[in-house]
Amino acid sequence: MTRIAVVTGGTGAIGSEICKALAAAGRKVVAIGHPSESGRVDEWRQRMADAGVAATTQLADLADYDSARSALRSVENTAGPVDILVNAAGITRDARFVKMAPEAWRAVIGANLDSVYNASHAVFAGMLERGFGRIVNISSVNGQKGQFGQVNYSAAKAGMHGVTMALAQEGARSNVTVNTVSPGYIATPMVEAIKPEAREAIAAQIPVGRLGRPEEIARVVAFLSADESEYITGVNLPVNGGLFVSH
Repeated sequence: MTRIAVVTGGTGAIGSEICKALAAAGRKVVAIGHPSESGRVDEWRQRMADAGVAATTQLADLADYDSARSALRSVENTAGPVDILVNAAGITRDARFVKMAPEAWRAVIGANLDSVYNASHAVFAGMLERGFGRIVNISSVNGQKGQFGQVNYSAAKAGMHGVTMALAQEGARSNVTVNTVSPGYIATPMVEAIKPEAREAIAAQIPVGRLGRPEEIARVVAFLSADESEYITGVNLPVNGGLFVSH
């Protein structure tokens, strides 16, 4: 059976690698990007094709419930019922809390946390009915430890794992697992744009001595979304090179 996998934020650096890893695992992959990315979707599809990945795309504002539901319904109508949902969509709007505008708070909570509810709510009932589902939420090390200047982002990412823990209990008896992956600092274009000396300072804090690679996150997602990973649910799997170790 070919599983249908949807990756929100699938056109981003980490999302693209997740799409590749799921395709390599035999999944039929649909990436959902933001409407603001419409100008580069064709180029993204070509890059995927060059990598041997036949992924399709949808565009939706996942912070909006109706938009998210419409996109997921479109996927189900064209590709089939969604078996795997990876919630990787997200943005940052960093500022010290005393200078954080309400718009920056709402934008980050919407894109990073509301989107998880909106996308998951569109597919969860179907997963329960069919007796199979895998939801993987991409959080962050900063959702575990907090980060100066990222009150909004840290709150949203911590909230994502709260969703995971609660929703995992609702899906467990129906073979629907819900898990979190919390990346540390990953070598994405956004991080690579940081001044070299700042990147070196970040890497110096990481026990393994380097930034993570997007494909290292993707491999974990492929593992958690596998049919055989049915006994793993409600967990937060950090992938941060030892930057933050919790008990």
